[in-house]
Amino acid sequence: MKRMNRQMMAYRLAQDIPDGAYVNLGIGLPTLVANCLPPDREIILQSENGLLGMGPAPKAGQEDPDLINAGKQSVTLLPGGCFFHHADSFAMMRGGHIDICVLGAFQVAANGDLANWHTGAPDAIPAVGGAMDLAVGARQTFVMMELMARDGSSKLVKQCTYPLTGLACVSRIYTDVAIFELSGGRAGVIELVDGLTFDELCSMTDLPLIDAREGASA
Repeated sequence: MKRMNRQMMAYRLAQDIPDGAYVNLGIGLPTLVANCLPPDREIILQSENGLLGMGPAPKAGQEDPDLINAGKQSVTLLPGGCFFHHADSFAMMRGGHIDICVLGAFQVAANGDLANWHTGAPDAIPAVGGAMDLAVGARQTFVMMELMARDGSSKLVKQCTYPLTGLACVSRIYTDVAIFELSGGRAGVIELVDGLTFDELCSMTDLPLIDAREGASA
């Protein structure tokens, strides 16, 4: 099985963002997507700290300490980009003006429930940020995550056991081994990495998955 690394996951997700989309990239893995956007598409990145028209990460030595994303990482500003108040940024997120938000996750349920802000562990630092606002305000929520947690359990689950960020909000999950489409309370598999069979994936998740790949038998 040839697992995708994080850069490959970001590149694959970026291919599914349409031209003209307004997109928010969450903290962590999703920030990698900014460096992988197709050059022939105009995709406008929004950051919840009040930035529209965000570009890829700057080259080493060209960082501007005053130009950062919500995760305090250095970014660039594309021509025509702008800054605005934090409250205006959240109004944009809550008002349905973001086409796609890309978030990381601790768990995603087959019905689209999202848990990405707290594991309940004693040493964990809860940090919901604007994830709740994005999960319910964006027109589509994509999740980018490794399928398996460090303890070997699947992050795609029947029901989330961690505190929820949003209910039935996730429509697609991009992982290191497969891509899932969530609809009607079920998880459909639309892509698999080379060397992994559908049955093997089902055993990894312990879920009644649907084989939704093009050309798959019913």
